[in-house]
Amino acid sequence: MSARRGAALLLALIALLAALAPAALAAVLEVGSSGGSVTEVQKKLIQWGYLTGSADGKYGEKTRAAVLAFQRKNGLAADGRVGPATAAAMGVTLSGGSGGAVAASASIISADHRLLSRLVYAEARGESYKGQVAVAAVVLNRVASASFPNTISGVIFQSGAFSCVSNGSINNTPDSTAIRAALDALNGWDPTGGCLYYYNPRATDDKWIRTRTIKTVIGNHSFAV
Repeated sequence: MSARRGAALLLALIALLAALAPAALAAVLEVGSSGGSVTEVQKKLIQWGYLTGSADGKYGEKTRAAVLAFQRKNGLAADGRVGPATAAAMGVTLSGGSGGAVAASASIISADHRLLSRLVYAEARGESYKGQVAVAAVVLNRVASASFPNTISGVIFQSGAFSCVSNGSINNTPDSTAIRAALDALNGWDPTGGCLYYYNPRATDDKWIRTRTIKTVIGNHSFAV
């Protein structure tokens, strides 16, 4: 191999490594990071109530504190950085280039997540994304209430609680939208503002449920306390 050709190959290798460097660096977000990945993470933290203000794409101390709070709540290693494990729990995929963080392909992260996804799919697959998150949030609000069982499975399988259990549709395989909606609810997004009940007024003749105080309506469902 000539010296000239060898030098050309070396320069090509250096150029390739330089091109790959940003993607490698994008695998972890931390204080000082900026760009689309940070913006996407901030939007989710704001949506779930961990961060206030706007998503400015700059990873500062406020974002780090919000990430720490998210990690602690979800049993993750609390280092204030968004690496692969934290990104997966948030439902984002970190990537290099201008695309930044993108919505992760739907994946189940726990048995509770799987069951909640099945409930969402059975009860609300025809609703908007926000409406599906809202249905999942009702389940979690019940878990937190002293008036209901204190586990997701206990709430869902409580006698007479959900029609999808009695008709067997709870066993259907959830789609990616239901899986993501359940994860957003698990991470803290509650479009209902704390509601414990929901129903479709056009599809039920239950007189008792209509006595509950409606706080919001999302799609075909009325959400009540």
